[in-house]
Amino acid sequence: MEYTLAPELARDSYHLTDWPLCEVRVMNDRQFPWFLLVPKVADVREAIDLSEDDQLQLLKESRFLCHWLKAEYQPDKLNVAALGNQVPQLHVHHIARFQTDAAWPAPVWGKQPMLPLEESEVARLQSVFADITV
Repeated sequence: MEYTLAPELARDSYHLTDWPLCEVRVMNDRQFPWFLLVPKVADVREAIDLSEDDQLQLLKESRFLCHWLKAEYQPDKLNVAALGNQVPQLHVHHIARFQTDAAWPAPVWGKQPMLPLEESEVARLQSVFADITV
């Protein structure tokens, strides 16, 4: 079986790059620095469904993204979660949170409508991530 991105993730986010295990995406919402790691493995719903090597690679890529988010945005808190209640395909949210953001201290999901990213910001992030290797 071949990996395909869930249509909801394709609709709501932009592709930035591919790392060894994951597709790196940014959510189309300028209210939050909100990134996704989506393992490029077919039919995976939970991290424990990945091989042990892939689980370790997911952790490595998540750790790298978290360090990048802290350096780039200097957030008050990082939220990292793999919920999958509405989109069962395994994807891990990485969100830089601020005490001043639109949803603080609540979760970002469903609190307010998404505000699309500027095209220039998507292009900037694609350029930044094109130069990153994990």
